[in-house]
Amino acid sequence: MMSSTDDVKNWTCADVKTWLCDQGLVEYVELFCDEHKLDGKSLLLLSENDLKQPPMEIKVLGDVKRIVIALNNVKRNNQTAIQELGGINISPTSIENSFMSYGTYTSRHLKHSYQRLESDSSVLSDLADEDYIYQRRMSKHLQPEYLKLVLSYIYMFSVFLLTSFVMVIVHDRVPDMEKYPPLPDLVLDNLPVIPWAFEMCELTATLLFIIFVMTMVFHKHRFIIMRRLFALTGTVFLLRCVTMLITSLSVPGTHLKCQPMSCTDMQTRIEKTLTIWKGMGMSLQGVRTCGDYMFSGHTAIVTMLNFFITEYTPRKLYFLHTATWVMNIFGIFFILAAHEHYSIDVFVSFYLTSRLFLYYHSLANNRALCQPDRKRMWIWFPMFSFFEAQIDGILPNEYEWPFPSPKDVVALFQKHVKKE
Repeated sequence: MMSSTDDVKNWTCADVKTWLCDQGLVEYVELFCDEHKLDGKSLLLLSENDLKQPPMEIKVLGDVKRIVIALNNVKRNNQTAIQELGGINISPTSIENSFMSYGTYTSRHLKHSYQRLESDSSVLSDLADEDYIYQRRMSKHLQPEYLKLVLSYIYMFSVFLLTSFVMVIVHDRVPDMEKYPPLPDLVLDNLPVIPWAFEMCELTATLLFIIFVMTMVFHKHRFIIMRRLFALTGTVFLLRCVTMLITSLSVPGTHLKCQPMSCTDMQTRIEKTLTIWKGMGMSLQGVRTCGDYMFSGHTAIVTMLNFFITEYTPRKLYFLHTATWVMNIFGIFFILAAHEHYSIDVFVSFYLTSRLFLYYHSLANNRALCQPDRKRMWIWFPMFSFFEAQIDGILPNEYEWPFPSPKDVVALFQKHVKKE
């Protein structure tokens, strides 16, 4: 008679044979017991890699998974025996908790932490499937939620209108250049003006936007990503409205012809606001503004696009990620080379944009809304709590062909013809 499953260490080959029969794996009795002489001790140290690799080489993947499930059930009740035999007592829950202590905030860092733990001990594959832990961290609720997408776009749209209006106000308040000369700046004082540099920054931002759009076309979860982009971009520019209104800095360069517009009536201000909004605040669109220095909107845009591209494209595209970072850095350099902003404007913009992106994704990826203190999350981050309420993990980078294949078109046409 077979021993209890709590005492597998003392099993003989006959006990292993009985166990295989009980699990419906009769066809592997000869392989396990007759050919490889597996007893209870060797069964506890058996891993999925052992099943797949020589000398066992089980070819049927479904059988491999069924055997692994049965093995995990046995090992769960024999952790002490595994330790005595030289194994390590590792459970999927404890490994997942260790990920939380690592404080990883993007899928890239989570995968890196998993690889570090895996390299430290090959026993991980004994207790769980290779992708089990990582897949558990993936979000299981990935509905497009079109209403939230529309609301996030309206939010960003409204903030852009507000930003344009604030830019008109601060232009009216721009300090007199004769009375308030440019402030001392470590970078601008040692960098000559390049007249065409600001246009190059806007071309760089346009190129990054094209790359982002192409990524969204093929990304399976494009609507969730776009919702996050709208929410974060709107928040960054809402902060920009506040910083522009609080303090009016002097014009950063004498080459800039900045004078107050003196728009006293509301109709004129609204017309100027619509002009800035339609031109997206870009000099390539003929928009010229002054006084909107703290902080740089152009830096915020190129940084946001860079972070979204690197986060939601495959990790193996090293060339693309390097290229977007180079464009981000050169975009910032072009802003400074044109003397359109002070160095502090650019620094604050890059820091705020990057931190908001990382904090938002850190909260989303670590399932902050599933924690016991999630009520505090609703108080401190109401917008995040609303937009990410259904997301319970990392957003996987999955891609699809968004256009119908020729077969689908033909099938749809034939179905339409039959209806007629």
